[in-house]
Amino acid sequence: MYKTVLCYGDSNTYGYNPKTGMRYPPDVRWTGRLQALLGSDYHVVQEGCNGRTTIFDDPLEGWKNGMDYLKPCLNSHKPVDIVILMLGSNDLKETFHASAQEIAAGAGELVKVIREFTEEKQGFIPRILLVSPAKIGDGIADSPFYGRFYENAIARSGEFPVWYRRVAETYGCEFVNAAEYVGTSPLDSLHFTEEGHEILAKVLAEAVKQDGSK
Repeated sequence: MYKTVLCYGDSNTYGYNPKTGMRYPPDVRWTGRLQALLGSDYHVVQEGCNGRTTIFDDPLEGWKNGMDYLKPCLNSHKPVDIVILMLGSNDLKETFHASAQEIAAGAGELVKVIREFTEEKQGFIPRILLVSPAKIGDGIADSPFYGRFYENAIARSGEFPVWYRRVAETYGCEFVNAAEYVGTSPLDSLHFTEEGHEILAKVLAEAVKQDGSK
């Protein structure tokens, strides 16, 4: 019997290609690579959405609030054995005026829902890997996304690991700091390169294969 791994995230889970503005092929995206690394004992569900936040309503695209789709997503794919949650980068947009601590707290709200909803709907709580997103690149002022993100996003994203780790400890999650392993493309300072996807896939594959005791 295979285990279902739900990857819930934003454009870096979707596989946004900073070179083209389109999507990396499945065998390039970290989610597709993760499936290949884990093999047939696992079923990796790719649930990435460009612009998705933790719990914030985007004034232009309110449907990208990560909280709104979380329960339907968990219910659609149940039973879910493992959730890899990587959100927070879009919360750094100037429109939200959110600190790193507030963004991590938003991720914590999602973790609470995952725990409570799965216990009710499938009878057990999945392992949750809370991934602190990569740091925003120093070249954000030259990014095509500049104006939505400003230079202050760089420092705030650098604070993510401290606050995300605290959230993971509070709710009994496993913690992975993506910034330890991958950066962002110099083309837009936001999205992973192909190499970044490959590296993150290997890191998360090892985390998934652990028994969850760390």
